[in-house]
Amino acid sequence: MPHLAEEIRARPVTAAEAARTGEIVIVAIPERAIMDLPKDLFEGVPSDVVVIDTGNYYPARDHRIAAIDDGQIDSEWVAEQLGRPVVKAFNNIEAASLLEKSRPEGAAGRIALPVAGDPPAGRAKLMRLVENLGFDAVDTGGLADSWRQQPGTPPYVQDFDEPRLRDALAAADRSRISEYRRASNEAASAYFQQRLKPRPPGESRASDRG
Repeated sequence: MPHLAEEIRARPVTAAEAARTGEIVIVAIPERAIMDLPKDLFEGVPSDVVVIDTGNYYPARDHRIAAIDDGQIDSEWVAEQLGRPVVKAFNNIEAASLLEKSRPEGAAGRIALPVAGDPPAGRAKLMRLVENLGFDAVDTGGLADSWRQQPGTPPYVQDFDEPRLRDALAAADRSRISEYRRASNEAASAYFQQRLKPRPPGESRASDRG
Protein backbone atom coordinates (compact mmCIF):
# COMPACT_ATOMS: atom_id res chain seq x y z
CA MET A 1 0.00 0.00 0.00
CA PRO A 2 2.74 2.59 0.73
CA HIS A 3 4.19 1.98 -2.76
CA LEU A 4 0.77 2.49 -4.38
CA ALA A 5 0.15 5.63 -2.34
CA GLU A 6 3.49 7.04 -3.46
CA GLU A 7 2.78 6.17 -7.10
CA ILE A 8 -0.58 7.97 -7.17
CA ARG A 9 0.51 10.73 -4.78
CA ALA A 10 -2.04 9.79 -2.15
CA ARG A 11 -1.83 9.76 1.65
CA PRO A 12 -3.01 6.54 3.33
CA VAL A 13 -5.65 7.17 6.00
CA THR A 14 -8.25 5.15 7.86
CA ALA A 15 -11.78 4.78 6.50
CA ALA A 16 -13.06 7.11 9.23
CA GLU A 17 -10.50 9.77 8.30
CA ALA A 18 -11.35 9.44 4.60
CA ALA A 19 -15.05 9.91 5.34
CA ARG A 20 -14.28 13.22 7.04
CA THR A 21 -11.94 14.73 4.47
CA GLY A 22 -13.15 16.86 1.57
CA GLU A 23 -16.46 17.50 -0.17
CA ILE A 24 -16.59 14.14 -1.96
CA VAL A 25 -15.94 10.65 -0.57
CA ILE A 26 -15.32 7.82 -3.03
CA VAL A 27 -16.24 4.28 -2.00
CA ALA A 28 -14.23 2.02 -4.32
CA ILE A 29 -14.10 -1.43 -2.74
CA PRO A 30 -15.59 -4.83 -3.67
CA GLU A 31 -19.33 -4.90 -2.99
CA ARG A 32 -19.07 -7.53 -0.28
CA ALA A 33 -16.55 -5.42 1.66
CA ILE A 34 -19.18 -2.73 2.19
CA MET A 35 -20.52 -4.87 5.04
CA ASP A 36 -17.15 -4.69 6.80
CA LEU A 37 -17.11 -0.89 7.01
CA PRO A 38 -17.93 0.69 10.39
CA LYS A 39 -21.66 1.17 10.82
CA ASP A 40 -21.08 4.72 12.07
CA LEU A 41 -18.64 5.59 9.28
CA PHE A 42 -20.54 8.70 8.20
CA GLU A 43 -21.88 9.71 11.59
CA GLY A 44 -21.42 13.45 12.00
CA VAL A 45 -20.30 13.95 8.38
CA PRO A 46 -22.04 17.04 6.90
CA SER A 47 -25.01 16.24 4.70
CA ASP A 48 -23.55 18.13 1.72
CA VAL A 49 -20.58 15.74 1.51
CA VAL A 50 -21.26 13.56 -1.54
CA VAL A 51 -20.59 9.82 -1.29
CA ILE A 52 -19.78 8.15 -4.62
CA ASP A 53 -20.46 4.45 -5.10
CA THR A 54 -18.16 3.15 -7.85
CA GLY A 55 -18.73 -0.51 -7.08
CA ASN A 56 -20.31 -3.41 -8.94
CA TYR A 57 -21.82 -6.63 -7.69
CA TYR A 58 -20.17 -9.79 -9.03
CA PRO A 59 -21.26 -12.97 -7.23
CA ALA A 60 -18.08 -14.70 -8.44
CA ARG A 61 -16.09 -12.28 -6.26
CA ASP A 62 -18.60 -11.04 -3.69
CA HIS A 63 -20.43 -14.33 -3.06
CA ARG A 64 -24.20 -14.12 -2.78
CA ILE A 65 -25.77 -10.93 -1.45
CA ALA A 66 -29.34 -12.08 -0.93
CA ALA A 67 -31.01 -8.65 -1.01
CA ILE A 68 -29.49 -7.82 -4.41
CA ASP A 69 -30.21 -11.27 -5.81
CA ASP A 70 -33.80 -10.83 -4.65
CA GLY A 71 -34.19 -7.62 -6.65
CA GLN A 72 -32.74 -4.69 -4.70
CA ILE A 73 -30.75 -2.28 -6.89
CA ASP A 74 -27.01 -2.62 -6.21
CA SER A 75 -26.41 0.97 -5.11
CA GLU A 76 -29.62 1.16 -3.09
CA TRP A 77 -28.24 -1.75 -1.09
CA VAL A 78 -24.93 0.10 -0.69
CA ALA A 79 -26.71 3.24 0.52
CA GLU A 80 -28.68 1.15 2.99
CA GLN A 81 -25.50 -0.46 4.37
CA LEU A 82 -23.75 2.90 4.70
CA GLY A 83 -26.79 4.66 6.15
CA ARG A 84 -26.08 7.45 3.71
CA PRO A 85 -27.37 8.59 0.29
CA VAL A 86 -24.94 7.76 -2.52
CA VAL A 87 -24.39 8.76 -6.13
CA LYS A 88 -23.50 6.02 -8.60
CA ALA A 89 -20.72 6.88 -11.06
CA PHE A 90 -17.43 5.64 -12.51
CA ASN A 91 -18.61 2.03 -12.18
CA ASN A 92 -19.07 1.46 -15.91
CA ILE A 93 -15.67 2.59 -17.18
CA GLU A 94 -12.53 0.51 -16.98
CA ALA A 95 -9.52 1.89 -15.12
CA ALA A 96 -7.41 2.19 -18.28
CA SER A 97 -10.07 4.27 -20.03
CA LEU A 98 -10.47 6.50 -16.99
CA LEU A 99 -6.73 7.05 -16.88
CA GLU A 100 -6.01 7.44 -20.59
CA LYS A 101 -9.14 8.56 -22.49
CA SER A 102 -10.17 11.89 -21.01
CA ARG A 103 -10.75 14.60 -23.62
CA PRO A 104 -11.32 18.38 -23.64
CA GLU A 105 -14.91 19.60 -23.60
CA GLY A 106 -16.40 19.48 -27.10
CA ALA A 107 -13.85 17.00 -28.44
CA ALA A 108 -15.21 14.43 -30.91
CA GLY A 109 -15.76 11.02 -29.36
CA ARG A 110 -15.47 12.27 -25.78
CA ILE A 111 -16.58 9.45 -23.48
CA ALA A 112 -19.79 10.06 -21.54
CA LEU A 113 -20.45 8.64 -18.07
CA PRO A 114 -23.85 8.14 -16.44
CA VAL A 115 -24.48 9.68 -13.02
CA ALA A 116 -27.42 8.46 -10.94
CA GLY A 117 -28.19 9.17 -7.33
CA ASP A 118 -29.70 11.20 -4.56
CA PRO A 119 -30.05 13.99 -3.69
CA PRO A 120 -30.09 16.05 -6.92
CA ALA A 121 -27.58 18.56 -5.48
CA GLY A 122 -25.11 15.74 -4.87
CA ARG A 123 -25.67 14.44 -8.38
CA ALA A 124 -24.97 17.90 -9.79
CA LYS A 125 -21.73 18.20 -7.80
CA LEU A 126 -20.54 14.85 -9.07
CA MET A 127 -21.44 15.74 -12.67
CA ARG A 128 -19.15 18.76 -12.40
CA LEU A 129 -16.36 16.46 -11.22
CA VAL A 130 -16.91 14.11 -14.18
CA GLU A 131 -16.72 17.05 -16.59
CA ASN A 132 -13.57 18.40 -14.93
CA LEU A 133 -11.93 14.99 -15.32
CA GLY A 134 -12.44 15.10 -19.09
CA PHE A 135 -15.68 13.19 -19.65
CA ASP A 136 -19.26 14.17 -20.49
CA ALA A 137 -21.66 13.64 -17.60
CA VAL A 138 -25.16 12.31 -18.29
CA ASP A 139 -27.77 12.77 -15.57
CA THR A 140 -29.72 9.51 -15.41
CA GLY A 141 -31.93 10.40 -12.46
CA GLY A 142 -32.22 9.11 -8.92
CA LEU A 143 -30.53 6.08 -7.42
CA ALA A 144 -33.50 3.90 -8.35
CA ASP A 145 -32.46 4.35 -11.98
CA SER A 146 -28.84 3.30 -11.42
CA TRP A 147 -29.69 -0.27 -12.52
CA ARG A 148 -29.27 0.97 -16.10
CA GLN A 149 -25.49 1.15 -15.62
CA GLN A 150 -24.98 -2.08 -13.67
CA PRO A 151 -22.77 -4.89 -15.05
CA GLY A 152 -24.00 -6.46 -18.26
CA THR A 153 -26.35 -3.65 -19.27
CA PRO A 154 -26.00 -2.10 -22.75
CA PRO A 155 -23.86 0.89 -21.63
CA TYR A 156 -21.57 -1.06 -19.31
CA VAL A 157 -17.82 -0.53 -20.07
CA GLN A 158 -18.49 0.50 -23.66
CA ASP A 159 -16.79 3.96 -23.71
CA PHE A 160 -19.73 5.47 -25.58
CA ASP A 161 -19.99 9.17 -26.43
CA GLU A 162 -23.07 11.00 -25.14
CA PRO A 163 -25.56 10.18 -27.94
CA ARG A 164 -24.66 6.49 -27.92
CA LEU A 165 -24.68 6.37 -24.12
CA ARG A 166 -28.18 7.82 -24.01
CA ASP A 167 -29.33 5.24 -26.57
CA ALA A 168 -27.76 2.42 -24.57
CA LEU A 169 -29.33 3.61 -21.31
CA ALA A 170 -32.72 3.76 -23.02
CA ALA A 171 -32.22 0.24 -24.39
CA ALA A 172 -31.65 -1.26 -20.94
CA ASP A 173 -34.55 -3.48 -19.86
CA ARG A 174 -35.24 -3.74 -16.14
CA SER A 175 -36.88 -7.13 -16.54
CA ARG A 176 -33.49 -8.45 -17.71
CA ILE A 177 -31.40 -7.37 -14.69
CA SER A 178 -30.83 -10.97 -13.59
CA GLU A 179 -29.88 -11.92 -17.14
CA TYR A 180 -27.45 -9.00 -17.40
CA ARG A 181 -25.85 -9.94 -14.07
CA ARG A 182 -25.56 -13.62 -14.95
CA ALA A 183 -23.84 -12.89 -18.27
CA SER A 184 -21.38 -10.37 -16.82
CA ASN A 185 -20.62 -12.62 -13.86
CA GLU A 186 -19.88 -15.58 -16.13
CA ALA A 187 -17.61 -13.40 -18.28
CA ALA A 188 -15.66 -12.21 -15.23
CA SER A 189 -15.52 -15.50 -13.31
CA ALA A 190 -12.16 -16.67 -14.68
CA TYR A 191 -10.55 -13.33 -13.84
CA PHE A 192 -11.86 -13.36 -10.26
CA GLN A 193 -10.89 -17.00 -9.76
CA GLN A 194 -7.32 -16.13 -10.73
CA ARG A 195 -7.28 -13.05 -8.50
CA LEU A 196 -8.67 -14.89 -5.50
CA LYS A 197 -6.35 -17.88 -5.81
CA PRO A 198 -4.08 -18.19 -2.72
CA ARG A 199 -0.52 -16.96 -3.32
CA PRO A 200 2.76 -18.14 -1.84
CA PRO A 201 4.01 -15.78 0.91
CA GLY A 202 5.59 -12.65 -0.54
CA GLU A 203 4.35 -13.24 -4.08
CA SER A 204 2.54 -10.43 -5.89
CA ARG A 205 0.90 -10.10 -9.27
CA ALA A 206 1.73 -7.36 -11.70
CA SER A 207 -1.85 -7.45 -12.93
CA ASP A 208 -3.37 -6.67 -9.53
CA ARG A 209 -5.75 -3.73 -9.83
CA GLY A 210 -7.18 -3.50 -6.33
